[in-house]
Amino acid sequence: MEIEKLRRASLTALCEKYREAFQEETRSRHREHLFRRIAWRLQALAEGDLSERARLRAQQIARDADLRTVAPPDFLIVGGERVRTARGNRRPADSRLPLPGTVLKRQWKGRTLLVEVLSDGFRYENRHYASLSAIAVAVTGTRWNGLAFFGLTRLAGGERKERTRAQQ
Repeated sequence: MEIEKLRRASLTALCEKYREAFQEETRSRHREHLFRRIAWRLQALAEGDLSERARLRAQQIARDADLRTVAPPDFLIVGGERVRTARGNRRPADSRLPLPGTVLKRQWKGRTLLVEVLSDGFRYENRHYASLSAIAVAVTGTRWNGLAFFGLTRLAGGERKERTRAQQ
């Protein structure tokens, strides 16, 4: 019965259920993957997990496995803070964006906007945003290209495009 509810649940609901089942945030936004992981966890809790013999065999196999070919996602440390690295199946980071920890500054209608670049998005006024465009929309109330709004667009040859007075 609970599994059937999960099958029809929204992605947000699956993320919540994952947090309950595993006591951690999910890194996945894939509905089917989340559904399968949660269903497996609920079944393991209801009917029992792996036997001790199976667990020991899995550990033995893991010890005999070749070395890891991909670094763990929190391997890199920049400025004393762990930075999540991109997985091989994700899009590469946009080269126009500055490194995590950089603060972007923009004047808008007499206000100074400060946005911190994070490894997994952006922070503006203590809220997390997935994109600069989302911040630009929140500030202006209209759709903007976030890179253009914050002056991060480039011309051919890599030089930055200067914003005109009308754009500010």
